[in-house]
Amino acid sequence: MWGQTSCHCPYTPRVASTDPCPRFTRDRILVLLRSGSPAPAEPVDPSRGLRALTQEEVEMLYEEALYTVLYRAGTMGPDQVDDQETLLGYLQQVFGTSPEEHTEAIERVKKAKAPTYALKVSVMRAKNLLAKDPNGFSDPYCMLGILPASGAPREPGPRTEQRFSFRKGSKRGGPLPAKCIQVTEVKSSTLNPVWKENFVFEIEDVSTDQLHLDIWDHDDDVSLVEACRKLNEVIGLKGMSRYFKQIVKSARANGTAGPTEDHTDDFLGCLNIPVREVPVAGEDRWFKLEPRSSASRVQGDCQLVLKLITTQPKASCWRGELSGPAATILCLHGAQNNLSALQLAVLHWQVSSRHHQTRTLDYGYLLGLLEDMQAHWEEASSLPQGQEESLADSFNAFSEFGLRLLRQLRDFFPATNSTAVYRLELLLKCLSKMQIFQPSFEVCSFRTELNADISAALKRGNREWYDRLLNTKSPREQSGPQRLAGLVELADAVYEDLQSCYGIYASLFHSITDIDFFTLTFRQLERLVAEEAWVLTEELSPKMTLEVASGLFELYVTLADIQRFWSSIPGRDSRSLALAGIHGPFLPAVKLWLQVLRDQVRWRLQGAVDVDTLEPMDASSKHSSSAATASLCFSHIQELWARLAWPDPAQAEALGTQLSQDLCAATLFYTELLRKKVDAQPGAAGEAVSEPLCVVLNNVELLRKAAGQTLRGLAWPEVTSGPEGVLPRPLLGCAQALDEDLQQEVHTVTAHLTSKMVADIRKYVQHISLSPDSIQNDEAVAPLMKYLDEKLALLNTSLVKENLSRYSLGRLGRGGAWGPFTGTGMGCPCRVLEALWELLLQAILRALGANLDVSADFYGRFHFTLEALVSFFHAEGQGLPLESLKDGSYKRLEEELRLHQCSTRECIEQYYLDKLKQRSLEQKRFGRLSVRCHYEAAEQRLVVEVLHAADLPPLDANGLSDPFVIVELGPPHLFPLVRSQRTQVKNRTLHPVYDELFYFSVPAEACRRRGACVLFTVMDHDWLSTNDFAGEAALGLGGVGGIARPQVGGSARARQPVTLHLRRPRAQVKSALRMLEGRTNKEAQEFVKRLKELEKCMEADP
Repeated sequence: MWGQTSCHCPYTPRVASTDPCPRFTRDRILVLLRSGSPAPAEPVDPSRGLRALTQEEVEMLYEEALYTVLYRAGTMGPDQVDDQETLLGYLQQVFGTSPEEHTEAIERVKKAKAPTYALKVSVMRAKNLLAKDPNGFSDPYCMLGILPASGAPREPGPRTEQRFSFRKGSKRGGPLPAKCIQVTEVKSSTLNPVWKENFVFEIEDVSTDQLHLDIWDHDDDVSLVEACRKLNEVIGLKGMSRYFKQIVKSARANGTAGPTEDHTDDFLGCLNIPVREVPVAGEDRWFKLEPRSSASRVQGDCQLVLKLITTQPKASCWRGELSGPAATILCLHGAQNNLSALQLAVLHWQVSSRHHQTRTLDYGYLLGLLEDMQAHWEEASSLPQGQEESLADSFNAFSEFGLRLLRQLRDFFPATNSTAVYRLELLLKCLSKMQIFQPSFEVCSFRTELNADISAALKRGNREWYDRLLNTKSPREQSGPQRLAGLVELADAVYEDLQSCYGIYASLFHSITDIDFFTLTFRQLERLVAEEAWVLTEELSPKMTLEVASGLFELYVTLADIQRFWSSIPGRDSRSLALAGIHGPFLPAVKLWLQVLRDQVRWRLQGAVDVDTLEPMDASSKHSSSAATASLCFSHIQELWARLAWPDPAQAEALGTQLSQDLCAATLFYTELLRKKVDAQPGAAGEAVSEPLCVVLNNVELLRKAAGQTLRGLAWPEVTSGPEGVLPRPLLGCAQALDEDLQQEVHTVTAHLTSKMVADIRKYVQHISLSPDSIQNDEAVAPLMKYLDEKLALLNTSLVKENLSRYSLGRLGRGGAWGPFTGTGMGCPCRVLEALWELLLQAILRALGANLDVSADFYGRFHFTLEALVSFFHAEGQGLPLESLKDGSYKRLEEELRLHQCSTRECIEQYYLDKLKQRSLEQKRFGRLSVRCHYEAAEQRLVVEVLHAADLPPLDANGLSDPFVIVELGPPHLFPLVRSQRTQVKNRTLHPVYDELFYFSVPAEACRRRGACVLFTVMDHDWLSTNDFAGEAALGLGGVGGIARPQVGGSARARQPVTLHLRRPRAQVKSALRMLEGRTNKEAQEFVKRLKELEKCMEADP
């Protein structure tokens, strides 16, 4: 009685439309409302009303109403009555029962079986979730379940005390039913996921149970639904915490994770909703996500639709078993009529199988009857002819009934319903079990080749299902453009159906009936869809428009997905594939659609930048909203290309090349939009580090990674297969060109960012230069270091951290701790540090140029500053590498500081040492000079022989030169009485031969001094203008024979000549000369004057 509904509604009221009325209807309503006349009488017929209830029906209705009140659940609304006594009193009054009758009825109802409660949960969507992935998004999914009652009632407490996480230990013991756990799909790359998934949970205790929901960011490709399905087979896991933890671990390790492993999915928030707080009428509400602890940081909301339902005991739950009395009577009947156990089993099967076709029974029960009959069949000899014929008829009837169901497989056994799939499994087992009896029939057979009949039924069902879809979605009488949209839906439905066949049905049919259901279905549906696609593409090819191209592209992508199932077919032959070669007719549409895609991407990027505030999306992602949009666009392009899977290599190369070029153009278009937007924003007064510029750098870095990943994903199969893992040449060229353009863009933005710090850095460098000698060096440098510390800490907060490496710069002298910042490889922070380092070097060089002829302590202080900055930026190997720090401008600055600390003679000697250290970078550019040199100790003279030159640069209009060589000794203070000498001019040649000797009377001791050398200068003689410089070379005297060691016998001319490569003076040589020019002492001025006079002599006629 409790399982039946006593109220029968004579009609279902139509829901009122919410659409606004047309204007003329409203006008008519206003006219009627103004009329005071009575409404016309409606005809009535008392015989058409509800019949009067019998006394028995009234009593049943009364007890049903009492049952509803006594076992009510949920929270009452403001317009509802929550007092039980009031409700019971109302029922007593309505039904007119006496107090005694009312009490007796309540007692009868209380003795009845309590209802089963269930909570219907619809997980609709979430919004504003935290971004946990590098692309600025998350891959959220929900895990939800019921925390069951512990057996003892709990006092209601604050919501914060009831928080629970599936990763934290649960204090509630007892076995947890597997059906309490459900998981939604993973939604990729979104902060506002939409699920719209429905779940039903059984409730043990309405007063204490609560719904718990976790939202996680998924970081693996393993299906969480599959992990839940596997763990749902486990019985006896203790506690909700352990159960859910095992699910997540199994999702990461295919169900084999150990109990000590941790998963890396990121927590996004949770909900804890007591079941008793769910309103009786249900609710559709946004819930604010809660943290799992005080240390958790979450944000966002989740929309749930909750409904608490009561499931009363049903009278239709009978599986087919006989009750105890019925089984007893049947046994007595068999004994009295001398029926064997086999005959009783056969009779039981016949009756149950026939009854099943009029009122559904449990297939598990029917399978048990067949197994029982099989067991008795092997013991008995045979059945009487009449009973055998009757049994064969029952088998035939049941087989025909089962085949009708299999023809409508998708209707009666949908793959999304696990209960229906289990019923299908049992039905197949029943049909397979009946085959066992076939050889044992002596008089007649019930059906031969049942597997062939099942295959025929499945094929017929496939065709009927496909024809219904075709007639509904894409009827042939429609025009081509109209049919296209329907055919896309049809192809999608076929693809989803094949997924169900492959993942659900195939294993059942193969393991039970040995029928390859997936191959059967795929070949049939693939051929049918291909026929429609071929016909439609031929019709639409001459009518190509943007709308048609978009529809054809969508259709082809689905057809390509269907075609990929072909790899799962055993013994496949591509010649039998109806979709083989179908890509050809779609090529024009795909090309046109790629043009549409290019324009759509630009439009989306433009819109994203227009609304972008150039502020970080949140604390965990330092890029702005437009970068996330651009990254998502690129990932969609990569996904579409993967689904396109164009089979023709040559055509794929053309399509992939065009798509990659469009992608690179879109990337540069986005960076240009960012630069224009940041240039248009007014800068804050006194702002040394611009946050919008930092965001732009972060955006460019994120897009560089996204574009690189997408370009790698656009690789196509080349006609001639190259090395594995190497991008095709056109794609590699695009990637390299894009990387160079982005590097230049980053350099421009970085220069703009650091330029805002120029004035401050110059001020602090000037402070160092103006500090008196009385204060310590570290005190003079401290303000600059503090400034850098603050700005780098700000950069660390504002810029992305490459490779997620954190480090702190060390302490310097008595200064404070230099704040943490990051930057390794080619990351934005590294680029900013390099630009800032160059800015500091240039500021110090500028300060040195503005302070000439000052004390050595001045330069010593800047030398200390330079070493302190190197230590600061190197950060014990965690910052910029030393080879990068000590290159370029650093070498020039270090050289100038060193020279400033030298005496005048040391500077002059350094000038010549630098010439000796020079090495020609381009040895063949300026030619070479062969000389021979030795020292005659007896004569105390140095003998220099200029032999010949070769490959001199042409300096005249005729492509030749008129070279001569100037020979001089240096430094001048070592050889004060020695004058330079020169060779003869050799006209019109680039390979002159001189063979001239020069003698210099100098002591050997002077030749051994630091920097002593012979300097050879090759000039081009011009008669009508000044002589041209061709090149120079220096030869150190310390290694000349007779100076390094005494000359031992033999002719000096027998010595091997020395070949010197000519070169031009480089920066370090010029810096020493500039240093001497800036000095006011007599020796420095005379040296500079002598060099200038020598230059004049070089220009004079020899």
